[in-house]
Amino acid sequence: MEKQNLFDIRIKKPDRNIYTEAKKQWDSISKPLDGLGDFENIICQIAAIQKELCPDIYARTLIVFCADNGIVAHGVTQSEQDVTRKVAIALGESRSAASVIAKGVKANVLPVDIGINCEDKISGVLDMKVAHGTKDFLSSSAMTEKQTLQAIECGIELAREQKKAGAGLLATGEMGIGNTTTSSAVLAAILKLDSEKMVGRGAGLDDIKLQNKREVVRMGIEKYADVFNHIDDEADRSFEILRCLGGLDIAAMCGVFIGGAIYGVPVVIDGVISSVAALLAQIFVPGTKEYMIASHGGREAGLEIALKKLGLRPLINGNMALGEGTGALMIFPLLDNALYLYRHGTRFADNEIEDYERFC
Repeated sequence: MEKQNLFDIRIKKPDRNIYTEAKKQWDSISKPLDGLGDFENIICQIAAIQKELCPDIYARTLIVFCADNGIVAHGVTQSEQDVTRKVAIALGESRSAASVIAKGVKANVLPVDIGINCEDKISGVLDMKVAHGTKDFLSSSAMTEKQTLQAIECGIELAREQKKAGAGLLATGEMGIGNTTTSSAVLAAILKLDSEKMVGRGAGLDDIKLQNKREVVRMGIEKYADVFNHIDDEADRSFEILRCLGGLDIAAMCGVFIGGAIYGVPVVIDGVISSVAALLAQIFVPGTKEYMIASHGGREAGLEIALKKLGLRPLINGNMALGEGTGALMIFPLLDNALYLYRHGTRFADNEIEDYERFC
């Protein structure tokens, strides 16, 4: 894929007629209009995306991209880099936090090595390695253009394969020591906001390490400021930001969001790293956000900022910061409950009650 091929992708809007019919079906159920609030709209959105008045979300997959980040050389994390590989092994053996939750909510988990800094192939983990982690962005750009595009293309291809396999719902997750640093840097640079407000404690930094992390992000953005500021086109500029500061996991998740929109599969956003990937997808390929579902509010400040920029509202809060796609998984039972009522709820006519009228 060439960069211009990416920017030339066009997305069809979800079926508005089916959305309207789904809304009418909700209104026929014996309850106050919009009584389930955002959950009603999400079910209508999924119906419109799938082009089915009775959508199916029971075949669902969480795709977890695992990748290392060269910026960890600057002490921005509490953990050593080899934790990425160790958690990837746990994902491959279905015993990580996300794997356990996924069993409870009846979701498949697809762990993917998109850039772990190791030579061995990890059992149970799909090998799509683009590189052995990114470069230290204070020394050189994190990725080449070719690597960035390759990671995005991997995400698009996985969305296509999941659609072909029958998935009605996808979720994005990641595992990579240092990726709250990369995502904070990317988001601050895209939105031209003070990086101090973006950078959180990640997996649990003390005040000294948090300040160091903030300084590293600030220096990274300053290092490439002349490059970023001389690009007028938003998509081109954002691509360079991703390439210079970002992670392979961010690029691959961006591809899943784009692929979901291309192939008609709704994709659930997880936390801050996932939300940055979602924002990039919308910038590169406008219209993808209509295929996205925001799961939770989270603890990292950047998550709220990214979702607000996308115009999306999370279904739950929860103060989570676990990663791996766990926040996305948490909303699956809630969507199941809403869909069950949508399909099986008692109608006003069944109770000989007159339907509510909409006045706005």
